[in-house]
Amino acid sequence: MKKVLFICLFALTLYPAFSQNVKIDGRLKHHLDDFFEYCNKYGIEYHEKLFKLKSIAVVDTLYTAPDASTLGMLVRDKNKNPESIVINWITLLDDEILRTVAFHEFGHYFLDYKTHVCDDCNKIMAVINTSYFDIARDWEYHVKILFEESPAYADRKLIANKT
Repeated sequence: MKKVLFICLFALTLYPAFSQNVKIDGRLKHHLDDFFEYCNKYGIEYHEKLFKLKSIAVVDTLYTAPDASTLGMLVRDKNKNPESIVINWITLLDDEILRTVAFHEFGHYFLDYKTHVCDDCNKIMAVINTSYFDIARDWEYHVKILFEESPAYADRKLIANKT
């Protein structure tokens, strides 16, 4: 009995070192869950990366103006390591815009997109999109492109081909 108690106490002392809380804004949770379903479908590992983040949140600190706004951003720490994914509060005005911007930012982090695929081409990973609603109308097609053209998917296929 003492041995079991010792093991339990030892495990409890290690638990904080292995667990990290990621603060996930409830307004983004269902989009993140959907994104992870696609990750599972395409064989993209996300769990380890998720717990390296501090937060995924809607914020009111990103630049907003009538002619240009920053709708989302991957925030890095002083060592250039990603620590948070933030989405501009203005995207909350329309769920299709929110979903597209969220998937864009999730793509940067979880799918390893280091750059954008174009300036304005109606793809999720574009710098800007003149119509988020065109993307929303053909959502499954655009998500397929997002995943199948991602660096993470290419790496996964490369590894699979070597085995």
